Amino acid sequence: MPDTTTKSAYWQGVRNGLPFILVVGPFAVLFGVVASEAGMGLAHIMGFTVMVIAGAAQFAALQLMVEDAAFGLVLLAALAVNLRMAMYSAALLPYLGQAPLWQRALIAYANFDQTYAASVAQYEARPDWSLQQRVHYFFGLATPIVPVWACMTLVGALIGKAIPPEWALDFALPITFLGLVGPALKTPAHIAAAVVSVVAALAFAGLPSGVGLLIAALAAMITGAFVEVRMGRPAP
Repeated sequence: MPDTTTKSAYWQGVRNGLPFILVVGPFAVLFGVVASEAGMGLAHIMGFTVMVIAGAAQFAALQLMVEDAAFGLVLLAALAVNLRMAMYSAALLPYLGQAPLWQRALIAYANFDQTYAASVAQYEARPDWSLQQRVHYFFGLATPIVPVWACMTLVGALIGKAIPPEWALDFALPITFLGLVGPALKTPAHIAAAVVSVVAALAFAGLPSGVGLLIAALAAMITGAFVEVRMGRPAP
């Protein structure tokens, strides 16, 4: 039974996770619409979105499936787009790595952009938190987001064709990433990595889906580490 402090951390996570549903919901609806129009059945759409929970990778894989790409290429594109999740896991390791296996499994399942960014920001602000407080805060963040993602995907799959294109639901994704990345640009290394990632992503935009993003991510990591070393701080 969680004690008072872990319950408090959990509900704080829930409160901090609620604003994300304003962008996660429309983006989930958009995926349901696009997947339905691409010819996927309802069971396939929901299975895809519940098991993966990674909108960008789902769209990349869906686009290649529509183009009748080979299964290996579809899988590679999804893995390339989701490579950032491995980076997220590495960054969360110092905070959550000692949690029991079943908790780490749930954390891995719910480890996506919003839960990662919000949890790391909170952990840095509250270094006094215990391991279980950090774990429960992470679960609290995921509590409103994961069900909304699944439910709004279902809505998009069922009634998506009736949604006017003027609503521009596809704009939800860039808004989300701007909101997540902006507050994290705290040091010259962060800013340099962000600039390099933008330039590289645009330069390699013509490559197959996911490949350009992979190159941009690697270039950004190298740049950030280089700037940290040049400034006399150890690279993470």
